[in-house]
Amino acid sequence: MKSGVEYAPHMNTIQVVIEEDLLRSADRVARRLKVNRSALIRDALRGHLQRLRTADLERRERDAYERTPDDPAEFAPWDGVAAWPEK
Repeated sequence: MKSGVEYAPHMNTIQVVIEEDLLRSADRVARRLKVNRSALIRDALRGHLQRLRTADLERRERDAYERTPDDPAEFAPWDGVAAWPEK
C-alpha cells in the first residue's frame, strides 16, 4: 500500500488534468459514497464507456434499418392476429 491507496497489479497510475470545481465535486461525491477518488473516477469512466458502446450499437442498428427498411408486406399476414379485438 502506498500513501493509503491500495494498488492492484493490474492497475496503472495515470495523471489527469481536471478543472478545480469538477475535482471538488468529485471529492464531495466520493466522500458521500465512501469510496476514494480513484474508485469514483473508474466507476464513472466505466459507465461512460458503456453508454458510448450502447449509443454506437444503437447507431449501427439504426443505420442497418435505414439501409434495409422493413417491407410492410412482410408483416401483413400478422395484421389480423396482432390487432386488438373490437368490443
